[in-house]
Amino acid sequence: MRVVATRPHATADEVAEGVRAEIGAISKQAVYDALAALGDKGLIRRIQPAGSVARYEGRVGDNHHHAICRQCGKTVDVDCATGAAPCLSASDAAGFLIDEAEVIFWGTCPGCLSAREAAAGS
Repeated sequence: MRVVATRPHATADEVAEGVRAEIGAISKQAVYDALAALGDKGLIRRIQPAGSVARYEGRVGDNHHHAICRQCGKTVDVDCATGAAPCLSASDAAGFLIDEAEVIFWGTCPGCLSAREAAAGS
């Protein structure tokens, strides 16, 4: 939990690396098992953007969204788009009782934009 809290949007491999730095040897399977158990208990949140590995974060319970850079993969939290959770209302819920909306905004982060502008200027 401590590693996930200090490394928001970390992959399981990044969590394993952080845990090893704190306590020494640990198997990747033990990390996956711990992440699954923490997620099942609602203590962490697992997100898996299209075409990406799963990522984990400690911000739970508020149904926030994410912005992801198409170039470097940087992921940041974005508060709800409109209103209270689930933040968006489906135009046709097809009979479902909607309790969560998962929105991912894709684009280019400020760092990659600056690098692109610097490269274009040289």
